[in-house]
Formats: sequence, structure tokens, C-alpha cells
Amino acid sequence: MISTRGRYSVRILLDLAENSKNSSLVPMKDVSKRQSVSLKYIERIMPALKEGGLVESNPGTNGGYRLAKTPDKITLWDILILAEGELAPVSCLQKGAAVCDRASVCPTLPVWSDYYKLTKNYFSSITLADLMNGYGLSQADGGKTDGR
Repeated sequence: MISTRGRYSVRILLDLAENSKNSSLVPMKDVSKRQSVSLKYIERIMPALKEGGLVESNPGTNGGYRLAKTPDKITLWDILILAEGELAPVSCLQKGAAVCDRASVCPTLPVWSDYYKLTKNYFSSITLADLMNGYGLSQADGGKTDGR
């Protein structure tokens, strides 16, 4: 399950993509207002996104954040893996996990493995640019989605 942290991380980076003109810095207080996410919560999310190379920052009065890559080069998988950490559905598929003694006889491992691959491939196929261009907006809801 994708947590609030993951969903908000996507919204924050999408906001940066949409509101950073000529790679200008965007103050997080502005993002906080537009996204209705507390500034304190955003400040807890941003270090992982910066360490992961998705954003750059400049502290200070006129500081803020901007994307470190163009929106077409940042996938939802990139964002979610930094925000959420491991997204494997079972511990035996986590990065660096010890080989499970039951792996060779486990009838459910292929299900979890396929699910993980589907999830990774799906989120890796969607970029911030896709979201900026209206990816997933349906006519049924009039194009209104809040991402919560």
C-alpha cells in the first residue's frame, strides 16, 4: 500500500514541475498552500527526495526547491521508492533479503514476484510529465481528482 508520504511526495514534485519557471526555486510554503499539506510534513519528506537526486535546494529567505531532472525523466517509481523505501509485497523479495529456505518449494512466491514486477513496471512507466499532461484524468469525474 502506498502511504500518505508516497502520495504527497508525488503531489509535491508534480507541483514543483508545474510551478518552476525556467528552473526557478519554489518555496515550500507555496507548495504547502497549493497542496494543502503542512509545511512541517513537507520538510520531513524533502531530504529523501534531495538525497535521491530528484530535487535540488537552496536554503534561505529566497530559497526553495526545484527538480533536479526534467519531468519526463522522473517516474512515479523513482519518487515512491525514495518516499516509501521498499515496495516489495513480501519480505523475501526485498532488496538484500536473505534467500528464503522455502523459495524453491513456495507455491505463492511466483504470485508475489509477478505482483511486484507489475507494480514496478506500472509506476516506472508514468512520469511527472505524463501527469502534467493529464494522465489518468477521466471524463467521468470531469477531470477532477485530488490524489487522496
